[in-house]
Amino acid sequence: MHADALTSDVLLPEIREPASEMRYRPGAIGTGKVIGNRFKEIPMSALRQIAFYGKGGIGKSTTSQNTLAALAEMGHRILIVGCDPKADSTRLILHAKAQDTILSLAAAAGSVEDLELEEVMKVGYRDIRCVESGGPEPGVGCAGRGVITSINFLEENGAYEDIDYVSYDVLGDVVCGGFAMPIRENKAQEIYIVMSGEMMAMYAANNISKGILKYAMSGGVRLGGLVCNERQTDKELELAEALAKKLGTQLIYFVPRDNIVQHAELRRMTVLEYAPDSAQADHYRKLAHRVHNNAGKGIIPTPITMDELEDMLMEHGIMKKVDEAIVGKSAAELAIA
Repeated sequence: MHADALTSDVLLPEIREPASEMRYRPGAIGTGKVIGNRFKEIPMSALRQIAFYGKGGIGKSTTSQNTLAALAEMGHRILIVGCDPKADSTRLILHAKAQDTILSLAAAAGSVEDLELEEVMKVGYRDIRCVESGGPEPGVGCAGRGVITSINFLEENGAYEDIDYVSYDVLGDVVCGGFAMPIRENKAQEIYIVMSGEMMAMYAANNISKGILKYAMSGGVRLGGLVCNERQTDKELELAEALAKKLGTQLIYFVPRDNIVQHAELRRMTVLEYAPDSAQADHYRKLAHRVHNNAGKGIIPTPITMDELEDMLMEHGIMKKVDEAIVGKSAAELAIA
């Protein structure tokens, strides 16, 4: 599939036009857009609980916040639950360095039972509600406990009422049971994995799929698809599509690389707020439409082995086949041989 097919104009029933001509009506109910004096509206669905996972440093939080900003622009009511101890899952929505976390506020108050919902929840861009679970200092304690404590607190205090989307922004790989909690406890029902054409990003995506598979049979969690955050590596789109096929899922969107994302981040803003008429903002809008229209289409993934991943890279000419006879030999030993 060509990249244009994954960055094509959003298609809604009866109306189709270039993204550059789209104008969104603030506060509109449902998915819609105005063209001239026409407005096409699609009713909102029931509560959607989604989660963004991905390798550290892949741009997961940036991608998720811009996507959620686009969903809010479409009229959806959003709650972000940050599940990363760095507490950076909401900084672009709140224009803040880091939000006060549930764990830090609970420590100051005495216990989480002493907190009120209004103390931990902040409201940012387009009325997006934001909560950060937090975690212990680096090297001390279990950060996963913050995720468990936060979700239980939010559920018990009615944080999910009058919400269309709850989004969990989760740290890195599924190697810790605490970080896997949104999957394990059947909280997040749709998982979107942010990846790139880099080998370790694909490795992490495959590993996350293993976590989804583990809990899919006992709950309703499903893999919604992959989101490729372009790093401009060789054959990146081809590799992303190939991995999606191996996992039995779809490449939801290929997000082009653009320096405007960094410019917006430096100002602690989403691209949709910083440069709403930019091409990059339209890409996030299209990604948001893909996510919104993906309801009920998640799958149980089919993870692959490390050997299969390397074979895939070799098939696309990214890796050369390793001669096992030279493994472990120094340059001097190879010269003699």
